[in-house]
Amino acid sequence: MSARFRIIDRDTPMLLPADLRDWVPAHHIVHFILDAVAQLPLACFSVNWRGSGSEQYPPAMMLALLIYCYATGRSASRQIEAATYSDVAVRYLCANTHPDHSVICTFRTQNRAAFKAAFTAVLQMAREVRLEQVGTVSVDGTKVLANASKHAAVSYQRAGQMIEELELEVEQLLEKAEAADATPLQDGLSVPAEIARRQQRQEALRAARAVIEARAQEAAAAEQADYEAKQAVRAERRARGETVRGLEPKPPSKEPKPTDQYNFTDPQSAIMKAGNGQHFEQAYNGQLAVDGRMLIVGERVSVAPNDKRELPATVAAIDPTVREAVAAVLTDSGFYSEAAVKQVECDAAGEPSGITVYAAVEKTGHHRSVADLEKKAEPPPPPPGASATEVMKHRLASAAGQALYRLRKQTVEPVIGIIKEVMGFRRFRLRGLAKVSLEWTLVCVSYNLKRLFNLRAAMAAA
Repeated sequence: MSARFRIIDRDTPMLLPADLRDWVPAHHIVHFILDAVAQLPLACFSVNWRGSGSEQYPPAMMLALLIYCYATGRSASRQIEAATYSDVAVRYLCANTHPDHSVICTFRTQNRAAFKAAFTAVLQMAREVRLEQVGTVSVDGTKVLANASKHAAVSYQRAGQMIEELELEVEQLLEKAEAADATPLQDGLSVPAEIARRQQRQEALRAARAVIEARAQEAAAAEQADYEAKQAVRAERRARGETVRGLEPKPPSKEPKPTDQYNFTDPQSAIMKAGNGQHFEQAYNGQLAVDGRMLIVGERVSVAPNDKRELPATVAAIDPTVREAVAAVLTDSGFYSEAAVKQVECDAAGEPSGITVYAAVEKTGHHRSVADLEKKAEPPPPPPGASATEVMKHRLASAAGQALYRLRKQTVEPVIGIIKEVMGFRRFRLRGLAKVSLEWTLVCVSYNLKRLFNLRAAMAAA
């Protein structure tokens, strides 16, 4: 008995034009994204109101195209353009139009206001359907590769050495020109052009050293407050007659370190430790604040290589529509400092802000022994005059603190994993802090819509 196969005929044309709505299931996420973006007012978008030039693509369609493609792992403008031909859902979204990659890139860089408005709108949608839990917020940061190679960077010390080497080469070329040396250069090369090229390189290296020096002064000014706070704590403990152990903190230096880096491709990016400190990458520091439903409620991008002073700014970046509902902030030891916690827990006037920070003060292993699994008695309260670190240790050792802190690894860490592994976003496509920040907002909007779509689907199934 012979096998039977379906007839696959690719040559016979369709008798009637295809209706793309029949090819995209009714429960597909593309419909949800289109409905969400349609709620944004047109004033949020950058539009050529004069109407000159070629016809514009509808801004809502362009934003929906970006959000859907970022949510499905396509962030390059050429990839998105290709998807308008090869992806049925994208063809439906664009109604069989095909925006050029340059149009996509221009729209992406000119519509930060629309991305911010979409971010707020998604959180409002979550509130309307009661899918947000913003009483407790988890904060974390992740290194995202910059659109630049770390090999295009130069250290402060190496830049100085290269300037000296170039000065010597310029002197040698000038001597060759003055002596009318009969030994010719390689074909196509001339002494004046080689001198000009080296002088131009010297100017670029001097500018790089000047930027590194300015950054060192800014960092010293930022660290001065931490230094003064540590000194004040030590002085207070000495006044109480306590023994102060540990090395005396050193005042911050305004001089740059020999290893401080400057990248010629993206000067605002920085060399940062990545892979749990196993290697270094040219990157930005993407900051997130995530609620109990794994929705991103705050986002920003930092150029700081570590998170020690990032907590206040990241908490301040929480969307105003949900910030007042935040009562607790969870974070790891990388964010902890006495000054940072105080800045979050107190307002500008020094009054309590209503937010309590739960921060690990030291790194701990993931493995738990049998003794760790046993229920422990509530720890005694810290003694009067205890340091901020001792107070924080007690806060996390309490039953309530442990119950809250366990939520952190269930919320913000999975979100970072989804962005990098599921959405595939590991490298920014744009350069410069301003453009990188708007792209990070777009990534967070795309993640939130995808998360909200899944939450609604799970609610409907239940």
